[in-house]
Amino acid sequence: MRRKLRTREGRRVSERRKALVEPVFGVLKQQRNLRQFRTRGQARVAAKFTLAALAYNLTRMFHRRLQL
Repeated sequence: MRRKLRTREGRRVSERRKALVEPVFGVLKQQRNLRQFRTRGQARVAAKFTLAALAYNLTRMFHRRLQL
């Protein structure tokens, strides 16, 4: 993996991931307190995380709409 990330393409992919994906996890963990789940089972946790990500995306869309 280290060798892969040292290539030009690897750096580009990594930088894009940092800009697109990682901030979402940071917001969900810090601002929405999704560090732990109170439900048990992978299916239930996946459903709860999906709802949290959907809510995050909807708020971003709403705020973008207000800016236009």
